[in-house]
Amino acid sequence: MNKLVMIKYGELSTKKDNINSFLKQLKSNVEFALKSIRCDVSFDKGRMFVEAEDIDVVIKRLKYVSGIHEYNIVYKMAYIEDIDVLGKKILEEIKDKEFNTFKVTTKRSNKKYPLDSMNTSRIIGAIILKNTNNKRVDVHNPDLNINVEIRMNAIYYYFNNEEGLGGYPVTSAGKGLLMLSGGIDSPVAGYMAIKRGVKIECIYFESPPHTSDEAKNKVINLAKKLSLYNNDIKLHVINFTKIQEAIYRNIPNDYLITIMRRMMYRISERLAHRNRCKILINGESIGQVASQTLSSMSVINEVVKMPVIRPLACFDKLDIIKISEKIDTYKISIEPYEDCCTIFVPKHPVINPELEKCEEYEALIDYEEMIKEAIRNETIIKISSEDEEKYKDLL
Repeated sequence: MNKLVMIKYGELSTKKDNINSFLKQLKSNVEFALKSIRCDVSFDKGRMFVEAEDIDVVIKRLKYVSGIHEYNIVYKMAYIEDIDVLGKKILEEIKDKEFNTFKVTTKRSNKKYPLDSMNTSRIIGAIILKNTNNKRVDVHNPDLNINVEIRMNAIYYYFNNEEGLGGYPVTSAGKGLLMLSGGIDSPVAGYMAIKRGVKIECIYFESPPHTSDEAKNKVINLAKKLSLYNNDIKLHVINFTKIQEAIYRNIPNDYLITIMRRMMYRISERLAHRNRCKILINGESIGQVASQTLSSMSVINEVVKMPVIRPLACFDKLDIIKISEKIDTYKISIEPYEDCCTIFVPKHPVINPELEKCEEYEALIDYEEMIKEAIRNETIIKISSEDEEKYKDLL
């Protein structure tokens, strides 16, 4: 008998003919997350198993891997039909656990096992009741869940469950370009996309000297947090100063944000195509600010043909904040360093912009050459999850 980690797939199990491609990607992602330790990862269509000397590190890392429904430290024993032996093994493991009530749940994928699931659970429960004091069964809200899985070549048992991220393995859905600002929303949007299997790259618009190095470092630190879920991140930094100053000089005040966002979308789409990203991703939420009304989003979106995914479109702000706290980006996001989207915000931005006016105003500036220059002079910062491990005590 030995101790290892069992991974359950959840939503992945709904896949049929192409499930193996998802599981191979999940295995690759698990191995990447654990590459600093010696381990062996194996899988079938029902479960994935990780054998390693340092189980605690495995558990710590797996919470960042999407595509996992649950993961558990499990005890493995050779396939045996003697239920008393199994009951005694379980008794040995629970003797030091504090509980008053318990429940036994059995899953029997090996149909050759002589007892069905219900009778296996009943007999193991009886063994526990007979050999412990003042314990009772509670099938609704037990202090201790005892899980038994009888598979073809082995029997596994474990206690309680650790919830995984769910969703799909990173990269299984292709790549997307996240428009990452220093705010609360965009990192959460990136996290939500990652959970759906999208491997993200990020684009950040800086405007020196109007924006500071602290503002850029803030975004780099947010990317480091996201890299834990994404394995690594390529951050594209675009100098937006010339474009932003041209907009400020030539465009009516109430249309500044609308035109600025249209320019950002144009640049993002071109960079996305260049880096083989299939979608743009941002943190827009309907009605949250003037540029995120349905009218504004429609007019801004008009400049690109690539799909724009808005994972937070219908989220309440408080719900977004809860997720940002969960993924440890909130404290970074609220640091008081302004980015491009806040430094020139007018007092009364238009909330229902007209497309014809946008096109008329944009004709006042030679934005095409400035866009080409901005893309040509991009800075790329590569961030890996290993960097986050090194820097986590400093963030």
